[in-house]
Amino acid sequence: MKIIAGLGNPGNKYNNTRHNVGFIILDWILNNPKWEYNKKFKSFTYSENSKLYLKPQTYMNKSGEAISQTLNYYKLIPKNLNFFQKKDTNLKEKLVIIHDDLDIEIGKIKISENSSSAGHKGVESIITHLKTKNFIRIRVGIKKPIELEKIPTEKYVLTKFSNNEINKIKEAWNNLYSIIKEKTDL
Repeated sequence: MKIIAGLGNPGNKYNNTRHNVGFIILDWILNNPKWEYNKKFKSFTYSENSKLYLKPQTYMNKSGEAISQTLNYYKLIPKNLNFFQKKDTNLKEKLVIIHDDLDIEIGKIKISENSSSAGHKGVESIITHLKTKNFIRIRVGIKKPIELEKIPTEKYVLTKFSNNEINKIKEAWNNLYSIIKEKTDL
């Protein structure tokens, strides 16, 4: 079983916002599947070919709750003495997180492994809950253009993409998809 989670915030008011680019990309990968709400995972889920795709509904800053519950349910996190989660577990073959990244230009995508959250609250929540940063992250650029630099970050990430911006991201995704798929087994 492999878990592939796109990060975002629940509710229609956050549709097509920069913070929800993980949700947007999951819909592209799966060609708009029929998502089902799973109460125990606090997520919308879709399962296919030994992969479970997640859209956590815990809000971005609490993404780790949903991710850790899912990995624990499927016994993908080793435990010490069958109780405590083992620290620094290698989850590269089991977990892929897709999320926005303010340090990367719009239209650019990077893959990271075993790296810090770099201030991303959703990723920090996951690292804290899993006790490891050793998983794959697909970081999708949402960097502020110069003309929007004065907007506070917490407001900027909740603004909607322009058509031009979403087209840049989709073009980058389509151009890199075969490489991303090979490296991450989406």
